[in-house]
Amino acid sequence: MSQTLRHIVTTVAVMLATLATAWGGNVTFKARLDSATLLMGKTTALHLEITQDKGARGFFPGEHLDTLNAMIEIAERPAADTTDLDNNRIQINRDLIIQSFDSGMWVIKPIPYVVNGDTAYCNQLSLKVMPVDVSKMQDINDIKPVEDVPFNLLDWLPDYWWAWLIALLLIGAGTWIYIKFHKKGVNPLKPRKRRLPPYEEAMYNLQRLKDAQLWQKGQEKEYFTGLTDILRVYIDRRFDINAVEMTSSQIIDTLKRNEETRAVNEQLEMILEVADIVKFANARPLADDNEVAYQRAVNFVEATRPVVQPVKEEEKKK
Repeated sequence: MSQTLRHIVTTVAVMLATLATAWGGNVTFKARLDSATLLMGKTTALHLEITQDKGARGFFPGEHLDTLNAMIEIAERPAADTTDLDNNRIQINRDLIIQSFDSGMWVIKPIPYVVNGDTAYCNQLSLKVMPVDVSKMQDINDIKPVEDVPFNLLDWLPDYWWAWLIALLLIGAGTWIYIKFHKKGVNPLKPRKRRLPPYEEAMYNLQRLKDAQLWQKGQEKEYFTGLTDILRVYIDRRFDINAVEMTSSQIIDTLKRNEETRAVNEQLEMILEVADIVKFANARPLADDNEVAYQRAVNFVEATRPVVQPVKEEEKKK
């Protein structure tokens, strides 16, 4: 590579790095790790450095989350430290104490920071988590044998133990019924209506959401909440994945390993990213963004619709 070509490549790389760091108006957002290599179960610090105007007010949309992604957890959030830089500028230093219990090379995607309606993203980082080397642990001495004592179960059981056993079984059955039905708002003694299959239910609810015209009334947050709830329930019923209790990143990572959803997973990822920004950053998407998100949801449900296998002539005769 010639000297001139190297200079051009270096210049372009610096410009791209500057744009990635400084996007978001007068805000610069950088991130670095204390160590890019971490022993499984140990902690390290993720340092976030934000430079902004003194009067600007900003926040992290993911402040309520306890994970950075499916593999990296946030163990602690120390208080932020603010430094006055003069010229009406301040620097905010925020640390996140992170850890992982799964070995591997994990990517920390750019973290969003919203200030005055704009969103800035820090640079992407990688964290290598090393497994624990059991061979280097201290030798564990054998426990001295315990003297064998004849065991008699009746010596430990109270009088009328069978009555206690029946009571415990009834309490356990009642607790199971409460958890399974009452929390879902279902009365087990009341006849249940036949529920629509996952595909028909999702399409029906999507049409109802569209007819409600929430975003046209300025209720974008309620619109995206309803849209993502429909998709979470559909994924739960269609693929037997507990998407209702998962974060957006956990849903995407799980569906990437599913053959039926891998091809359309990108559309779902775009919907969830926009929805998180609207719900947690109070952003106001454009009308086209709302329409596109709805169409992507329909496309995802249609693309993952169960394929009904045609009945063969021999089976019909049987």
